Formats: sequence, C-alpha cells, structure tokens
Amino acid sequence: MAADLLDTLLDSWDRTNRIIVNLLRALPPGGLEARALPGHPTVAQMLTHVAYVRLALVEENAPEAARPIPEEEWRAETDPDRIALELTGSAAAVRDAVRGRIVQGRMLDDRYDHPLLLLQHLIWHEGYHHGQIKLALQAAGIPIADEAVGPLTWGVWMRRS
Repeated sequence: MAADLLDTLLDSWDRTNRIIVNLLRALPPGGLEARALPGHPTVAQMLTHVAYVRLALVEENAPEAARPIPEEEWRAETDPDRIALELTGSAAAVRDAVRGRIVQGRMLDDRYDHPLLLLQHLIWHEGYHHGQIKLALQAAGIPIADEAVGPLTWGVWMRRS
C-alpha cells in the first residue's frame, strides 16, 4: 500500500508538470511576452522561474538528484521547446529526489519535514503561477478560453486511469 501511495503522489507531480507544459503549448502568439501588469514578469519569465526553483530546491535538499541550474532565474526565453525541455527535466529531478529520499528513508537536507512536502510545495507554487499566467494573458488581451485549456489542465487532474 505504501508503494502504491508513493506512486500515486508521484503521479500527481507528473500531472502537475504535464499541465504546465500543456499550458505552455497552448499559449497564443505573443503569449510568452504577456505580463499581468507593467514591471511584472512575463509568462516566459514565470515558466523559467518555475524550472529554476525546482532545480534549486533539489540541489539544496537532495544534491544526489541535482541537475545543472541555469544562471538566470527569470529568463525571457523565447523558444517554447526549450522551456518545455527545462520544465520536463526539472520535473524529473524533483521526482527522482523525492522518490529517492523516501525509498532510502532519508529526510531532505535543508528544508521540509518530509520529502513529500517538497512535492506539495511545488504543486502549490505552480498552481499559483498557472493562475498568474492566465491573468497575464487576460491582461494582454490574448486569453485562452476555458473550453480550450480546460481539457489540457483540469482534464489532466480529473482523468481516471
């Protein structure tokens, strides 16, 4: 049962990453440059920040699963394929860190009372940025219709295998 629970929790992490990559892929033209307010981060900067935070927290807490961290956190990357690769790679690092520490019965090195709390923190963090991205698109006058993005986001969370 415990292994099944861990697999289910890691599946929730995989779904979280799939959702944010799906959102990236659904961006309308100009979407990466959208921002909620002047002076706020662009959508591209929020997405690169998400990947950066994942990698930084893995390096701090489970260095055996660490991968190279970009020099800049809030990058205005213009290539959606590169952003998708960063998100996918950083998600794998988080998954490996959490699974590895739980299987080994080890706590994380720096923060969190349990490895699963890293996962939960990042799911919360990315949900926040998901909302900020949709707000930025709305503010830029290029919203994504809920009917279009719903199956790519809510549909990923609510599907049954």
